Amino acid sequence: MIVVAGGSGLLGRHVVAALIGQGEKVRVLSRDTEHARALFDDRVEVVHGDVRRRDGLDDAIVDAEMVVSAVHGFLGGRGAGPAEVDDRGNAHLVEAAAAAGAGVVLVSASGGSADHPVDLFRAKFAAEKYLRGIGTPWVIVRPPAYLETWLGVLSKTAGASGRPLVFGRGVQPIPFVSVLDVAAVVTRATTDPSDRGRVIEVSGESITMNDLARALQDARGWSGPARHVPRPLLRALSVVAAPLSPAFARQNRAALAMDTGVPRAEAPVAGPIDVPHRTLGDVLAGSTAA
Repeated sequence: MIVVAGGSGLLGRHVVAALIGQGEKVRVLSRDTEHARALFDDRVEVVHGDVRRRDGLDDAIVDAEMVVSAVHGFLGGRGAGPAEVDDRGNAHLVEAAAAAGAGVVLVSASGGSADHPVDLFRAKFAAEKYLRGIGTPWVIVRPPAYLETWLGVLSKTAGASGRPLVFGRGVQPIPFVSVLDVAAVVTRATTDPSDRGRVIEVSGESITMNDLARALQDARGWSGPARHVPRPLLRALSVVAAPLSPAFARQNRAALAMDTGVPRAEAPVAGPIDVPHRTLGDVLAGSTAA
């Protein structure tokens, strides 16, 4: 049995589908069981669980061989942000897995560190440290930004004008990867014992946000220059919005970090991984055909 926490999210649903395709028995741990059941019907077992609370996790993981953590609190409000989900929540999940004798595949984030300016990356880094110290078999997967996520943001902000909103100057090269490629890496890490004890950095295609916006416009037949949110405004919103909307403040802080560039943490890297590599063109072709 493989338990996938966050199995109904953007990454998790692809991991679950791939595991099912390989004939694995899968249990999805989700706070929204109705949504999870709508996604997978009776192909998986769905159980209610909240990683923010230790109670109930032992029952959800009791007979698991591997536990995949695809949870994140990046968009969470007060009490449901990275500190509660990615740090303490992952610690709860790891403890339950260790108690059940199960291994853990932790989906972290590329570039995480203890002093990263964005709380999500600090929390992911803390979860990595906790997992490696608890003694259960582990794999850590560190993906960069998802193409699908940011193409969705740019598409939404373009609206009827066809002019995406770029946060900052948009000239900083950013590693992007398709969520489908990350799902392939996570799936292999879950089922292949040779990956145990590895930190896997998923390589990405370096693209500036301006180029990403332009490629989206070309694919959709949109025209006109992209619009920009100035860096000073991003800085101001990351502070002023924090008391009222922690998630909105976090988004602005993350956008600023991506636009200015954050030093990448050094990490041991696994050997070559035989998974598909989808380019920006591939992802755009898939999204426009859908």
